[in-house]
Amino acid sequence: MVDRSNEQWLADLKSDGPAKENALADLRATILKGLPYALSNYLSPDNPQFNSLTEEVAQDTLLRVMDHLDTFEGRSRFTTWVQKIAVRIALTELRRRRWRDFSLDSLVEENEDGISFPSLMIDPGPDPDALTQQSDMLQRVARLIDEELTEKQRTAMVATAIEGVPLEEVARRMNMKRNALYKLLHDARLRLKKRLANENLTTEDIWAVFDRG
Repeated sequence: MVDRSNEQWLADLKSDGPAKENALADLRATILKGLPYALSNYLSPDNPQFNSLTEEVAQDTLLRVMDHLDTFEGRSRFTTWVQKIAVRIALTELRRRRWRDFSLDSLVEENEDGISFPSLMIDPGPDPDALTQQSDMLQRVARLIDEELTEKQRTAMVATAIEGVPLEEVARRMNMKRNALYKLLHDARLRLKKRLANENLTTEDIWAVFDRG
C-alpha cells in the first residue's frame, strides 16, 4: 500500500487509469482495516453479519468519498476523514438493521433510573470531551422523555425518531392505524417541545452536540 500525502490521495483519486484504481484499492483496504476497531463496541468481527456489513460499508464509503472529494478541507489526514465517513455509514446501517431483530419494547430500555438510549446513539471518535457531552445530552433527553411522555408515546417516539424504524412497521407492531400513530407522535412532540422550552433547550442545541462535522 502506498503511503500518500493528502495531496497525493486527491490527485490519484481525481485522475484516470491505474493511479485511480490503485488509490481506490488502497482506500478500500484502509477502510476494511479500520472498521473492526471502530465498531468493536457495537459488532464483533465474529458476528456472522460483520463481513457483509463491512464490505457494504466499504463500497458505500468509496462512493460517498468520490462524490464529496471537493469537500475535504485538509484539516486531518485524508484517511482519517474517510474512516470517519465509513464509521458513520456503518452505524447508520447497524441502526437500520437493528430494528428488524428486536421488539419495540426493547427499543426503550428501562432500568432503575428510567429510560435509556442504546449505545449506538453515541458517535465514536477520538475526542473524549465530545463523547462526554453526547452522553450527558442523551441522559438529559432520556430523562425528559421518561418524565413527559406516556409509555405508548415513548415507545413510538424512540422507535421512529431515535431508532429509525419505519412508521408502517411501528404501526403494525403497536397494532395501530397509521393515522393514529401520526396523532400519537404529534401529541408527543408537542409535549416534548413545551418541556424543552421550559428547560431552555432547543432541538438545535441537542443536535449540535452530535454534529461533529
